[in-house]
Amino acid sequence: MHIFDFLNKVDDFMYYPVLIIVLAAAGLFFTFRTRFAQIRLFGDACRLIVEKPAGDQKVSSFQALIVSTASRVGTGNIVGVSTAICLGGPGACFWMWIMCIIGAASAFVESTLAQIYKRRDANGNCYGGPAYYIEHALKLPVVAALFCVFLIATYAVGFQLLCSYNLQSTFEVYSFYNPKITPAVIGIVLAVTVGYCILGGGRRIISTTEKIVPVMGILYVLISLIVIAVNYANIPHMFALIFEDAFNFRSIFGGLSGSCMVYGIKRGLYSNEAGVGSAPNASASADVTHPAKQGLVQTVSVYIDTILLCTATAFLCLSSGTEYSEAVSGAKYVQNAISTVFGQAGPLFITAAMVLFAFTTLLGNLYYVTNALIYLNKKREPSKRFMLGFRLACVVVIFLGALVPMDFAWTTADITMGAMTLINIPCCLLLSGKAARTLRDYEKQKKAGKNPVFRAADVGIDDRGLSFWKD
Repeated sequence: MHIFDFLNKVDDFMYYPVLIIVLAAAGLFFTFRTRFAQIRLFGDACRLIVEKPAGDQKVSSFQALIVSTASRVGTGNIVGVSTAICLGGPGACFWMWIMCIIGAASAFVESTLAQIYKRRDANGNCYGGPAYYIEHALKLPVVAALFCVFLIATYAVGFQLLCSYNLQSTFEVYSFYNPKITPAVIGIVLAVTVGYCILGGGRRIISTTEKIVPVMGILYVLISLIVIAVNYANIPHMFALIFEDAFNFRSIFGGLSGSCMVYGIKRGLYSNEAGVGSAPNASASADVTHPAKQGLVQTVSVYIDTILLCTATAFLCLSSGTEYSEAVSGAKYVQNAISTVFGQAGPLFITAAMVLFAFTTLLGNLYYVTNALIYLNKKREPSKRFMLGFRLACVVVIFLGALVPMDFAWTTADITMGAMTLINIPCCLLLSGKAARTLRDYEKQKKAGKNPVFRAADVGIDDRGLSFWKD
């Protein structure tokens, strides 16, 4: 059997039925256990974004949100949504929305746990992620190490290959594109640019993404709104397409792995990463007075990614009336749609957006990888020589991503991301009681008019071995 065929079979089985059941069941369980916190406390979550950290040199909730959003917001918001519609049908949009709403509860739980079990480094800064709550709360260091291995495989290889491929694919519509030369040129430029930034370390990654992400997201949404407004007459038909296809059960179950439901869940998970275990690595770095604060902030990141940016792409495409099919799957469908309003300038804007989306995604991904490497190196920073070699290897992967076939790029990313999720979600289920009690403590203090301050012992969490939240 060809290696591509084998990977495709693994991918199909992993998402249908395994991950569909796991993600849906876990998301609903977390939703009910937190009493719909991702909806009920949305206003609180928005206010918490601007809360300042205690120290000037500490990472704020906003900075941690931006780093996690930088990884979430990326080429998947354009190419991922387009691919889902072209291969699965318009109903994929509906299933992305459903998974976003219930997935936001998963994001709350994993990020709250990351805050509870975060560690303090030599400079007084905090770090952490799923590996730390798996090890310290569940006493499963081998599983924690395995999670880190899959995280590195996902964010240093799978997602980097896919991101680089997605970027170069946007240039296919231009007359100068030569499939034998152009991908390599784009790969070299992207690899060198990202390499310059990542060799500056984590702080440069945070400061760079903090400046680029908000502007990038706002511009993309504004342009999408213009296209939707121009095509306002098509809006009723667009919604009819989405809901008719979403509830066409022959479409859902007939093709199984190729259905709108599966594509919606696959691309929704790839885009917002709720429950994957990536965002908690950024969440743990925030300096907050209560773990539930950062958990709530991370629900906003999921909404920004899917409800705002993925929906902007879906509505831009479907309202334009542009034909969708496997032949235009990817960036080409979005470029065709935007050109109905902006002409030749439309594809240029999508290319520019993809360049920015790819850049911030690649940087955010490698920020996560650094945390995993520290964990595997017995909680110590790897040597400068090792990190230099590793980062140069990451640069090579980015270059190769521009050259690989589309199916290989998507399948590799799907499998490595799915493996992370299948480790993280069961661990979050086992620890969900701690997250729920932490949320109740937060709400109790808020109701009493206090600025919530957390003590682990107050909610029955053993504070021995914790770096924070003690008396």
